[in-house]
Amino acid sequence: MRTRRGAAWPRLRGALGSHLISPHLTSPQLVPLLPQHCSLTSPPGLPRLHRTCPSRHPLACWAAPPALVIVERKWLKLEETTYTDPIGRTRTWETVKRTGNKKGVSADGVAVIAVLQRTLHYDCIVLVKQFRPPINGYCLEFPAGLIEENETAESAALRELEEETGYKGEVIECTPALCLDPGMSNSTTHIVSVIINGDEAENTRPKQKLEFVEVISLPKNDLLQRIDELVKEEHLAVDARVYTYALAMKRAAEKPLQVPFMKF
Repeated sequence: MRTRRGAAWPRLRGALGSHLISPHLTSPQLVPLLPQHCSLTSPPGLPRLHRTCPSRHPLACWAAPPALVIVERKWLKLEETTYTDPIGRTRTWETVKRTGNKKGVSADGVAVIAVLQRTLHYDCIVLVKQFRPPINGYCLEFPAGLIEENETAESAALRELEEETGYKGEVIECTPALCLDPGMSNSTTHIVSVIINGDEAENTRPKQKLEFVEVISLPKNDLLQRIDELVKEEHLAVDARVYTYALAMKRAAEKPLQVPFMKF
């Protein structure tokens, strides 16, 4: 897809980055978010910005003025943004954002899909169970945490994995920055895939560095069923990313629907 990237692009990217998408998403990452066939134009006299589409289904987005901070605490703040929708109506939107402005980070945090591999054992997915005050209960999650200033996503993933589980692993894949709950927050994360060699001495008896976090390893080939059993037994909540991953693993292992051969 082609986009128009003239002199107005830095102004356009700044406006979009501040108010409509995560500030961590740079211009190359913005391109896939645009509808197919659409191009970006930036007429003189921002803040009005347009997406124009020859398919006769025009989409428009307007840069909003600086958001009003309703309340701010140590870690989070609640903002209210006033903007104009594509048909000209004025709207407001309440958004939860993290405080601070870390330098040299590509996203707010990381979540780690860690596969524990041991000789003569099934591969296991390493999860953590911890108390979450917002839901007033325990939640089953991937090891995860915030990226520190000037830290790469890969380094953050290995650090968080070791802190929460004691395991040391090797990164095999890292996603781009992904939105977590774009209807409520601008928070972003990388999903980092890690392999743990369970036969290595340092991983035979891993030592956690964090209290109040329980490590739970479940067989990869039966992940969804084991999660459902655990939820039923312990009345846990499950992070949506964990359940979606388990569901995808189950669907991927199913045989495709076979259409009976018909003779004519």
